[in-house]
Amino acid sequence: MAPFLSSSFLLLLSFLPLFSLSLSTVDQPYKTYIIRIDSQSKPSIFPTHYHWYTTEFTNSPQILHTYDTVFHGFSAVLTPDHAATLSQHPSVLAVIEDQRKQLHTTRSPQFLGLRNQRGLWSYSNYGSDVIIGVLDTGIWPERRSFSDVNLGPVPARWKGICEAGERFTARNCNKKLIGARFFIKGHEAAGGGLGPTSPINDTLEFKSPRDADGHGTHTASTAAGRHAFRASMEGYAAGIAKGVAPKARLAVYKDGVDVISISIGGGNGISAPYYLDPIAIGAYGAASRGVFVSSSAGNDGPYPMSVTNLAPWIATVGAGTIDRSFPAVVVLGNGKRLSGVSLYAGLPLSGKMYSLVYPGKSGVLASSLCMENSLDPNMARGKIVVCDRGSSPRVAKGLVVKKAGGVGMILANGISNGEGLVGDAHLIPACALGSDEGDALKAYVSSTSNPVATIAFKGTVIGIKPAPVVASFSGRGPNGLSPEILKPDLIAPGVNILAAWTDAAGPTGLESDMRKTEFNILSGTSMACPHVSGAAALLKSAHPDWSPAAIRSAMMTTANTFNNLNQPLTDEATGNVSTPYDSGAGHLNLDRAMDPGLVYDITNNDYVKFLCGIGYEPRVIQVITRSPVSCPVKKPLPEHINYPSLAALFPNSAKGASSKTFIRTVTNVGQPDAVYRSTIQAPRGVAVTVKPQKLVFSRAVKKRSFIVTVTANTRNLIMGNSGAVFGSISWSDGKHFVRSPIVVVT
Repeated sequence: MAPFLSSSFLLLLSFLPLFSLSLSTVDQPYKTYIIRIDSQSKPSIFPTHYHWYTTEFTNSPQILHTYDTVFHGFSAVLTPDHAATLSQHPSVLAVIEDQRKQLHTTRSPQFLGLRNQRGLWSYSNYGSDVIIGVLDTGIWPERRSFSDVNLGPVPARWKGICEAGERFTARNCNKKLIGARFFIKGHEAAGGGLGPTSPINDTLEFKSPRDADGHGTHTASTAAGRHAFRASMEGYAAGIAKGVAPKARLAVYKDGVDVISISIGGGNGISAPYYLDPIAIGAYGAASRGVFVSSSAGNDGPYPMSVTNLAPWIATVGAGTIDRSFPAVVVLGNGKRLSGVSLYAGLPLSGKMYSLVYPGKSGVLASSLCMENSLDPNMARGKIVVCDRGSSPRVAKGLVVKKAGGVGMILANGISNGEGLVGDAHLIPACALGSDEGDALKAYVSSTSNPVATIAFKGTVIGIKPAPVVASFSGRGPNGLSPEILKPDLIAPGVNILAAWTDAAGPTGLESDMRKTEFNILSGTSMACPHVSGAAALLKSAHPDWSPAAIRSAMMTTANTFNNLNQPLTDEATGNVSTPYDSGAGHLNLDRAMDPGLVYDITNNDYVKFLCGIGYEPRVIQVITRSPVSCPVKKPLPEHINYPSLAALFPNSAKGASSKTFIRTVTNVGQPDAVYRSTIQAPRGVAVTVKPQKLVFSRAVKKRSFIVTVTANTRNLIMGNSGAVFGSISWSDGKHFVRSPIVVVT
């Protein structure tokens, strides 16, 4: 009887803290928390982890979800005091407050080098049978982009489900959209209290995988949409819409997939440590099982250290332009013409001149930004209103002008956005101008007593040069968590991208926009990320034995660093040559990524050593890895992770010349017998050497290691505006060109 009594006694003890806690925290607000548990600590008396959780940690009604795949644990509605108490429990690895993430909101496949019946599309059979999981706002399944015509059976390895809900049944899934799920308990509990205290607004959202926002439909079709003929957004970007991997299967969640696409993340350049970041933790669980994870770099550029999703096991994707634009021209009363962009598709102004007004002349910031209720109708009525970009959505400014009686809007960039322009499907005639043209416009308004203007819309133009250009909004390095890892990894098309859209929202996403469109044109790193996700699907189909790290390496080391004028990539915000802090390794080029020659592979153990190297203790690392780990006696150097880029950090206190060494290993995935020779482009004021300078591969020898030594005198380095100097190391056998950027910073 002793064991039975002991067990009962243990159960009684476990209830006492919960009872006493409920008395002392009755007035505290409830929040949703994710509790990471060391699964090996479960006492044998509990038949399941759920029984253990509801007995030892919290009551059953408070638990929202339990987790047992990527990690063990549960999410629950708790008071802050209760959460703090749980964090002290010896079996609890981490307590993470649930946080709302931001959405990082077609010709682009051709721009990436993809051609029908040729190259990677042909070699991979258009990504056939590779499964892409999309974590986003859902999907509008009836769109042509998600047709399953002529697709084979659902891959046998698929383990997911098609979850029914509001206006979504199992019949909405097919051989293309093979799975869909939705999760709302955390959202409904986010308002505090127990149960659904912040319920879904049925007028704005569906309690199902059906997409009421449009973002998820757009990203899913960008990654893997089928060919859809006669596609356009109200006449703009007319042509054949298709995703990067048209035959890949879609799961609007992540069960049993090969690729995960996450176009969400933090904002304002703030990144949580990896062990407190649900995206980093989940991505590690996926990558450790051979699933490629790509995520958007964020839209808080061009400010330094604005890049998000920084974990080295994630492919972090910034945004660039493509060679297509939607020009509009502002014609001033003095005859001057200012070039901009627009996706306005309503009745044109037909050359009629209208009075022009700039509310910012008053000195009131809200008025200059055309914020809600900031415009005087007596000033705006019947006129074209100039609004400054920032602080509110671009399309919302147009609505404010419309409500005030304005007939049109001109949106002027400030210095932070520079010449970076994105098109919007405004409700009124509107045009976006870059910073220089915006300044010229305001100067004209100030120079005459009766300024007038009109706007002419020019439709779709292709063959734009230069392209690509790094988008001004794209998140920038350096990496705020681990500066030894260059982020973003690369850029991909993310400006003015045409893809499928929901019927639940108009093209602006505004509640008052009642227009319906099968396709929409959006910009953001959210649009760039699924290009890389689709690319990974193609590469996985062509090379099933490649690891996620090998796939990312193939993309990075073959990325373009030149535009279609054969000149270095430039930054839209400044007009200057871009740096690896802007564009990472360069712009995705799938024609070369299919056959990269060499790849830098990374194992799960390498990631653990990296986490040890940045100072994480084994128990903290277990929050990420799920399994217990141990760190080497000698602390590893984080920069020794086998990453396809090198970042040398020198302390400011260094006297005279000092050196950093990097050990890298490459795997030959090209012709078995090959000889690669190195080429160094040293950063200005820095000496770089590599040993050996030649790598010889054979059928028996597929891996070779080398050492890069970077030497610098920090007192003599001139860093420039970026705070770093840049170079590269490349390996070539005469056919392949395998390039890695080098960053030197003090």
